[in-house]
Amino acid sequence: MTPKHSDDYARMTEAIRFIDMTREEQPGLDAVAEHLGLSPSHFQRLFSRWVGVSPKKYQQYLTLGHAKTLLRERHSVLDTTLETGMSGPGRLHDLFVGWEAMTPGEFAKGGEGLDIAWGHGDTPFGDALILWTERGICGLAFTAEMGREASMADMRGRWPDARYREDATRGAAMLHEIFGGGGNGVHLAILGAPFQVKVWEALMAIPSGHVTTYSDIAARIGSPKAVRAAGTAVGRNPVSWLIPCHRALRKSGELGGYHWGLPVKRAMLAWESARLDASEAPLAG
Repeated sequence: MTPKHSDDYARMTEAIRFIDMTREEQPGLDAVAEHLGLSPSHFQRLFSRWVGVSPKKYQQYLTLGHAKTLLRERHSVLDTTLETGMSGPGRLHDLFVGWEAMTPGEFAKGGEGLDIAWGHGDTPFGDALILWTERGICGLAFTAEMGREASMADMRGRWPDARYREDATRGAAMLHEIFGGGGNGVHLAILGAPFQVKVWEALMAIPSGHVTTYSDIAARIGSPKAVRAAGTAVGRNPVSWLIPCHRALRKSGELGGYHWGLPVKRAMLAWESARLDASEAPLAG
């Protein structure tokens, strides 16, 4: 990532955070640009290029009613989604994501025998931690709410017996490829209990810019009464964003929880809605 590209990433991360934190006040373009130390015209161009819509339009996606609108207008019923070929366990965010689940035996061993590399990098949703094995990405966490140390401890707790090594350069490059480089495809190596893996597979069927409910997920995996268990499995997803647990909402339209913080979930849903709408219509102010 070039220095200029990195600076733009940092500015857009802060812009998204600031617009979210002040969403009730709905600050104007000048106020947000001033906060970032940019001219209004420069900020408008930069934000529209990165997010796909103007800052004013993006603010609309952060209102409390947006999740309910998503549920009403872009509610993905998973069986229908799969049957129509609208999406599937591969196509996400214009990236082709291949994946494989590790065996129940490997899961039971707590990662014993696994060599896991890790690193941090910038994303549109703040600093992120990425972990991978020779078989693929096994972890992706966002650190804004929890902090770097706690996020790493959280991930280590999932695979306590693995061997860990830092590779800061590769980690930052992988995150740039996922969020800013267009991507040549990524491969996931998922480590979880069989029920969890079924839930994560269902999540991968939700198209970008759409949402589903916890009850739909439970029904999709053949356990319609296990809504709470499905919700817990959603929350234990180790590969955020690429396995899009942020697209699962409560039936009421409330956001529900998010392991890495609700501001991150809200920003992800707004980002995806903005980019989907921008792909379907000319840029609006």
